[in-house]
Amino acid sequence: MKTGTRLLLAALLAGSTSAIMAHRPEPEAKPDITPKVASTPREGDSRVFLDHADVLYKQQNDSFMIVSGNVQFTKGPMVMKCDSAHFFPATESFDAFGHVFMEQGDTLFIYADELNYRAPERMAYLYADPGKKVRMINRDVTLETDEFTYDMGIEIGYYTTGGVLYDQQNRLVSREGEYIPSTKDANFYIDVNLTSLGKSDTLVIYSDSLFYNTATHIAKLNSPSEIINKRGVIYTTDGLYDTDLDTAALYMRSLVHSPEGRDLIADTIYYDRVSGIGECFGNMVMTDSARQAALNADYGFFNQATDSAYATGHLLIKEYSKGDTLYLHGGQLNAYRVLDSIHIPAVPADTVAGTPEIPASFRIDTTNVADIWPRVRFFRSDMQGVCDSMRATRSDTTLRMYRKPVVWSEQRQIFGNLIELHMNDSTIDRARLPEYGFTSQRIYGDYYDQLAGKEMVASFVNGELRQLDINGNVELIMYPEEADSTINKMVTAQSSFMKAIFAGQTTELIKMWPETSGTATPLFLVRRSMLYLPKFKLFNGIRPLSPSDIMVVPKAMDELMDGTDG
Repeated sequence: MKTGTRLLLAALLAGSTSAIMAHRPEPEAKPDITPKVASTPREGDSRVFLDHADVLYKQQNDSFMIVSGNVQFTKGPMVMKCDSAHFFPATESFDAFGHVFMEQGDTLFIYADELNYRAPERMAYLYADPGKKVRMINRDVTLETDEFTYDMGIEIGYYTTGGVLYDQQNRLVSREGEYIPSTKDANFYIDVNLTSLGKSDTLVIYSDSLFYNTATHIAKLNSPSEIINKRGVIYTTDGLYDTDLDTAALYMRSLVHSPEGRDLIADTIYYDRVSGIGECFGNMVMTDSARQAALNADYGFFNQATDSAYATGHLLIKEYSKGDTLYLHGGQLNAYRVLDSIHIPAVPADTVAGTPEIPASFRIDTTNVADIWPRVRFFRSDMQGVCDSMRATRSDTTLRMYRKPVVWSEQRQIFGNLIELHMNDSTIDRARLPEYGFTSQRIYGDYYDQLAGKEMVASFVNGELRQLDINGNVELIMYPEEADSTINKMVTAQSSFMKAIFAGQTTELIKMWPETSGTATPLFLVRRSMLYLPKFKLFNGIRPLSPSDIMVVPKAMDELMDGTDG
């Protein structure tokens, strides 16, 4: 109905009985009629009944009657009230004006300024005057909009001109929406915004379509959506978010971004915002822009509160802070935080006796640790390695390789019982073999420079071995170059301590002390049994040759780690 017509009718119907009588033709004048409540049983009846009106007026040629004053209609369980109305008995439709009120039981209430009810379609169209809103209240749920349509046949209300829905937990805004009182389901479309009403909460959801239940407070998202809270931002096209429990179930390669610069993507992610616990299933990718690292796995578990994580299945770790990427693989990863050190400041000698207060400078430091096992393999262009388990510690930036560790750099191979690799800005600058170490480098053919000892410390510059220190039980086989760069003898030596300086593939200096024994044998007199130190062994069959090669564990590596390699 047009606004002008609505205002005219409202003015007419708001007037006195004498004003109405003044507009009636004299020949057809009739006395006022006070309607009686119909005695027909109402329960289960789909018809519309005019229950009450102070005044009823109808002209002979009109298809409608005008009723005013405490007007009340009923249709089944729905009661509809207004100041005045046009009632069409033939179709059981009506147009209601002024203080429109719809009530169903004690749970559903709708307030408006105008109601157009069309009985054949069982549709109620409600409007608000300028500056006001149509309000629907269903227990603790309130919906406000300019124009509201309520389908009384299937009991669904909807709007297309923008609306707001409130419940005890959230406020939802959208351009279009619908609400089903019986199931508490609400569907919102176009420019949807959900905002938590909790004072300490920061939850905000943006989407183009959002399905929400006002009883469970669960939001379902199936279009590009953004979920924002103090722990970060979630991007998803398919997910569920429980705003009561602050838990999310995310599908279809959703992304979780943390304030620390970490991004997490997986086929499925389950996330508990309160506890900070999450699980990931299917092609998980976690990237850390601050540390320039990435983690790939089939399954992952993380706990933000304890700063811990677990991952397994096609595990791949990448570190690319210095351009040359380190690729690392193992069966599973367990990352956690441990106590690193306790700092207690000195107490002055003149401190008054008694129970001392904890000084402000007292500090407990923790550090992050990551364990990777079994069958660890890594590749970088300047260095490769294998072992059965590895531990990375952030505080001392050290990788510790356990159980049959082997490291290669160009033609050089190093192995021992334990290898500690110290990192400097993602580059290895020192390697320590504290229990036993053996290094070899191929010269040509079957000839290898070899060094062995109780403890071995190697220093690297730009990825190349620069210095090697051996402490205890030093054994050596070398093939020194002559002045003309030829090699014509093999040198063996034994001592307690040794220092060697290298330049590329060349040995510049070897110093041994305090006492040294050894031999120099011309090559043509060297027997094959003399070529190798007792523990010499090559592991080329298990050396990773490319980034993709680390994902394949050869049989020879299994035999080595299991101790069945002979």
